[in-house]
Amino acid sequence: MKKKIALVTGGYSGEAEISYKSAITVGNNIDREKFDVYKIDIHPSGWWYIDDAGNKSLVNREDFTITHHTNKLKFDAVLLCIHGTPGEDGKLQGYFEMLGLPYTSCDAATSALTFNKRYTVAVAAFGGINVAKSMHLFKHTPTNTETILKHLQLPVFVKPNNGGSSIGMSKVNTPDELQTALDKAFKEDNQILIEEFIKGREFTIGVFKTKGEIIVLPITEIKTQKDFFDFEAKYQGKSEEITPAQISNEMLKQLESTAKNVYEILNCRGIVRIDFIYSEKHNAPFMLEVNTVPGQSAASVVPQQVVAKGWTLKDFYTAVIEECL
Repeated sequence: MKKKIALVTGGYSGEAEISYKSAITVGNNIDREKFDVYKIDIHPSGWWYIDDAGNKSLVNREDFTITHHTNKLKFDAVLLCIHGTPGEDGKLQGYFEMLGLPYTSCDAATSALTFNKRYTVAVAAFGGINVAKSMHLFKHTPTNTETILKHLQLPVFVKPNNGGSSIGMSKVNTPDELQTALDKAFKEDNQILIEEFIKGREFTIGVFKTKGEIIVLPITEIKTQKDFFDFEAKYQGKSEEITPAQISNEMLKQLESTAKNVYEILNCRGIVRIDFIYSEKHNAPFMLEVNTVPGQSAASVVPQQVVAKGWTLKDFYTAVIEECL
């Protein structure tokens, strides 16, 4: 008998736009001979089941069930496609754990931790992973730009501490640009992270676990037309993504080993994407951040990496679902 899978998309943040695109790719590539798929849109207006005809009905939040053809339907597992809150920050993970419902992402604790960029780099650094020198600022305790510049050397990146897709992120090259960057980031979040720039090549790596084995997908090098890999570069064609990356065997081994270590240190589950800069100065990878619900849209790198590995997306999503089951 086929398993009933809730494909959960939407969310409450600006990243919902990407979530809907991810759900299209995932939905089109789930093996319908093995799984029955039901689209759930978690939206500020409510939690909705959307059937194939586009009709909407409310999800019962008490037990995460729906009414399908007049029958109450319970799911066997949840395939999460929400980027941002509440699907990437541990909130839904905790809810599903309380219901005893399997899901395809990291657990609630790891999701909450990795959604906070500062806490992620702190835990990774404690585990021996190279990270950039940084400062963590709160909106309710403002810090002047002079204090920041005493602790960090320009150029720096300023970004919201929670969230993704490079929304609200800036690169600061001169002191007079810093305040504008702080204001921009604080519009998106009440916490921000300021990190020193690391000169080097940028890589992003998909990692997942199947049948107890951690698998590193072919590595992608990011070459952007912009000053850094911002929202336009990621989703509006302003970057070049080279998969697999053209790198030496030594660099490949370093990046793969570090990606596996990060996955283990942070107790990850399912598919995650880890971003790195390979420092020219240190000849070593520096971790930037971890995405526990990485983009799966046509413009996203993980589907490209799956294909580069020689897998079909159907086989990949089958492995991800079966691992959570």
